[in-house]
Amino acid sequence: MSASRFGRCLPAGLLRQSVSCRTALSCQTPAPPIREEITVSGTAQKTATTTPISPEVLVQRAREMVPVLASRAKQAEELRMIPAETVQEMQDAGFFRVLQPKLYGGYEMDPQVFYDVCMTLAEGCMSTAWIYGVIGVHNWQIALFDPKAAEDVFGRDSNTRIASTYMPKGQVKPVEGGFRFSGRWGFSSGCDHCDWIFLGGLIFNEGQPPEYRTFLLPKSDFEIVDTWHVMGLKGTGSKDIVVKDVFVPEYRTHKGSDGFMGTNPGRHTFTADLYKLPFGQIFVRAVSSAAIGGLQGALNTFVDFAKVRVGDMGNKTSEQPPAQLAAAEAALAIDEMKLVLHRNFDVLMGKIRKGEPLDDIAQRVHFRAQAAQVVERCARHAYALFSACGGRGIFTDFPLHRYLFDIYAARGHYANNPDQFGRNYGAVLLGRDNTDVFL
Repeated sequence: MSASRFGRCLPAGLLRQSVSCRTALSCQTPAPPIREEITVSGTAQKTATTTPISPEVLVQRAREMVPVLASRAKQAEELRMIPAETVQEMQDAGFFRVLQPKLYGGYEMDPQVFYDVCMTLAEGCMSTAWIYGVIGVHNWQIALFDPKAAEDVFGRDSNTRIASTYMPKGQVKPVEGGFRFSGRWGFSSGCDHCDWIFLGGLIFNEGQPPEYRTFLLPKSDFEIVDTWHVMGLKGTGSKDIVVKDVFVPEYRTHKGSDGFMGTNPGRHTFTADLYKLPFGQIFVRAVSSAAIGGLQGALNTFVDFAKVRVGDMGNKTSEQPPAQLAAAEAALAIDEMKLVLHRNFDVLMGKIRKGEPLDDIAQRVHFRAQAAQVVERCARHAYALFSACGGRGIFTDFPLHRYLFDIYAARGHYANNPDQFGRNYGAVLLGRDNTDVFL
């Protein structure tokens, strides 16, 4: 893509940074084989040793957890959070290390592995997969910060987890060395299981557009307020966060523009190709991919039910055209959405490995719109499966409706709005300026 076209696709305020970003997108030598780390807490831990691990092993571990997660799904809903034992089992399985820097015992695997684990877990419990997607992607984002931030989080215990809520509600006051920070945020998924948090806020500079940043805070600086009484994703424990006038050092903030342009402060320390991906591309899939696995779980449930069910009128569900069509279309949609997800990251990672800049903004807008469509597509297919269950589907002991409501709840996330991001993509196709910096 030409520099002039790249500039035309950039939102106002970012154009002048477009040239400098390209130097941050150079290709790296492929990483050596990944080794699984022995867990040691309480001391700095910066080497990975012992048993080799592969993406296939991680996905198989997730597959083995599916029936366990399904058996705990009701418990998670009653607790309104994922049981601590489930989070510990995911930690022990190495799932949170998929995107984590090797400097702190992570695997630095391609994002496709991360999403495959997430989608697999969702077949058993979508709430579990949701918090895995949200918390797990933070171990990628921390590598974008000044390296001192990662040392704060992982220096004593590389198993430390980070929660988030990115809505720009922080009240920010610049002071010497950093910022005074206050505010209240909603929807912090899995926050009860985390010791740090990413929070969104805007910095207002006279004569310039507001500057979005992510602020990193320890647990001692925020309060969790239990507001999580919802109809879907009940087990995610996505509670409110309150911060009252705390100090956040400059190095524990990350500019949204750096995530867009690839000019992140951590790029000279965390040099793996993985960390050259745009923040918007990797994060939005962290909050949509669980729905694909959730739809697969709904389909699995429906198939087991429909194969043997005989309705009150004597009709076999397996012989009903609506049931047959609902099953077929759901299976086809799942396959297609997984293929597109993998294809998109194959393209992005392929460019990075070849040393090519990720300056095709129209392509990034295209990929962004595809990610935004996922949950609504899953919702349509999950509803078709539910409708084909007849009256049996409305009983509370029938597991399909849990997948349905979880997918519906995921649609409420800002990143999963297909209309907004579809309109932006259509506008770019028609020669208008891109208006989205979260690409």
